[in-house]
Amino acid sequence: MSKSIVINLVRFVVLVFIQVFLLKNISLYNLSTPYLYILFILLLPFETPNVVLFALAFIMGLTIDAFYDSPGLHAAACVILAFVRIIFISITVQKDGFDNEPEPTLSIMGFRWFFTYTLTLTLFHHFFLFNIEAFRFSEIQYTLSRFLLSSIFTIFLILISGLLFFRKKERK
Repeated sequence: MSKSIVINLVRFVVLVFIQVFLLKNISLYNLSTPYLYILFILLLPFETPNVVLFALAFIMGLTIDAFYDSPGLHAAACVILAFVRIIFISITVQKDGFDNEPEPTLSIMGFRWFFTYTLTLTLFHHFFLFNIEAFRFSEIQYTLSRFLLSSIFTIFLILISGLLFFRKKERK
């Protein structure tokens, strides 16, 4: 097995474990719940084929759905996240830059790009997740509050983990 596969497998297990056994129990006034598990999809290498990306996103979402007792909500949101990731990366990253920059991490891509990337993808994921979960126009204010506060909490945790666990500037 290649090093990248092992790293991503460990990342998958660790993020599911953190999400299910730690973050599932953290909720601020039932308005803000962090979903750190999306970091797995965000950090997949650039050269990951689209079919594999969608399959991994779906598997991650189904795994979280199994623990949250939600019927496919996270799986659907993760597939949307994978789709938006493909579009975002195709717009912002040059194709010939994949060899020099294998993963979209904070240390490799820089703070500004990584923050924009995380912000955009987290907002899409959370907006879709909370709207499909509520699925009522009468709860739009509550849904938007949850969407914004959870997005802020999730982005904060992703940036903190990026600062804690990744090497200092690797870019040449």
